[in-house]
Amino acid sequence: MNSKTILNILAAMLVLTGLSMVVPALIAWGYNEPDLVGHLRSMVICIFIGLPVWVFTRKNRSLNSKDGFAIVTLAWILVALAGALPFYLSGAIPNFTDAWFESMSGVTTTGASIIGNPQTLPNLPNGIESLPRGILYWRSFIQWIGGMGIIVFTIAILPLLGVGGVQLFKAEVPGPVADKIRPRVKETAKILWMVYVGLTAVEAILLSISGMSGFDAICHAFTTMPTGGFSTQNASIAAYGNPAIQYIIILFMFIAGVNFTLHFRSLTGNLKFCLKDPEFLAYLGIIVMATLFIFLNVASAQGEWTHDNFLASLFNSVSILTTTGYGSADYEIWPYFSQYLILILMFIGGMGGSTGGGMKVARIILLVKYAATETRRMLHSRAVIPIRIGDRYIGEDVVRNTLGFFLFYMSIFGLTALVLTTLNLDFESAIGAAASAIGNIGPGLGEFGPTDNYALLHPIGKWMLTFCMLLGRLEIFTIMVLFSRTFWK
Repeated sequence: MNSKTILNILAAMLVLTGLSMVVPALIAWGYNEPDLVGHLRSMVICIFIGLPVWVFTRKNRSLNSKDGFAIVTLAWILVALAGALPFYLSGAIPNFTDAWFESMSGVTTTGASIIGNPQTLPNLPNGIESLPRGILYWRSFIQWIGGMGIIVFTIAILPLLGVGGVQLFKAEVPGPVADKIRPRVKETAKILWMVYVGLTAVEAILLSISGMSGFDAICHAFTTMPTGGFSTQNASIAAYGNPAIQYIIILFMFIAGVNFTLHFRSLTGNLKFCLKDPEFLAYLGIIVMATLFIFLNVASAQGEWTHDNFLASLFNSVSILTTTGYGSADYEIWPYFSQYLILILMFIGGMGGSTGGGMKVARIILLVKYAATETRRMLHSRAVIPIRIGDRYIGEDVVRNTLGFFLFYMSIFGLTALVLTTLNLDFESAIGAAASAIGNIGPGLGEFGPTDNYALLHPIGKWMLTFCMLLGRLEIFTIMVLFSRTFWK
């Protein structure tokens, strides 16, 4: 592997992460809050380590696929470590394991938190609402950076990657196929980030107009578009009684769960292409059906056919499917049928090429098509029956990749849940935490529901879940390939 080039790119990312701490430091200074020193120390550490390494490894070479996998995995770990420094050095989260958990949950856009219940952290008597504004901003910002992707962000603003950037793009972009909008990866990355920044700005403006404070509007826009789910309130979105705020967030959660290639095509006037896309239609259909079934189940059980129940059904269906993880209601008090539907949505996730987690709608469609095709082949053993989604024929390599991904995904989920039960967790909590971590969702079931947090989880469980978060965000194969003998030969 090209070790110097790898170190050069990682050092550049560390310096960028350090420079981005200027904003929360200014916020802490402006509000005269105690986290200022923590941000400044974190910034100095990142720049002091990263800048010399970047200077002494500036000779760049083109990257191969091995370099790409190594850089992507190490970059996410490095940025998560750097992101944990402000939490830890400011004293907001005095335990490093908890600071690491919070940071990895942020950069992978999972949204699982060890903060929330005032009784779990004595130094935060009011939970999340006790955090200084600089730390609240940093929690939101690391999710925003992680949403579109640290690597894609770097490709967009740094010209040092050259042609090797395509290896990083393919290794990081979520979904069965990494679509390029433009022939050059750097141009594609810039377009994706322009769309991402534009949508974030529009949401922040709309939330401000709807009555949310300017600071909260920016923080929630930063965590909606990456489908992250960190909030500035203990009660998450339930803290805002204005239905307009919830509908705005529903809209942008839905947008964030759509393939960003479709956003670009829509903005360039090709709206018909989006409306005919089979994955988009399936994504929309799942939301409609899930909302309908949950509303009918909850309303009939409570005997209240109200707008509040409909809004809660719609909000939580979109929040869980897109893996955002915001909470507007406690779905654990809903009937078991609705909770089961919530669990199913955790595994599906958003569209391929979106900021959402989970297995992705495209893979679910492909698995269903593959099962139907194999059934037909049982009757016509000599027939050549290609798999097609819309007008697009799916190659055997994509089918094999999807089957392998599904096997890895379910195996990791099952193994994680099994290990969590050894940490004295009940079955429901273990299942919910495992599904939430590998799917980058945030809230789970049982002890880790939408009104709970992960503070009391055993440290071994926290480290294991952070590894699952990273696996889910980088689509499993990017990391698992590092453990193969072939990679190191």
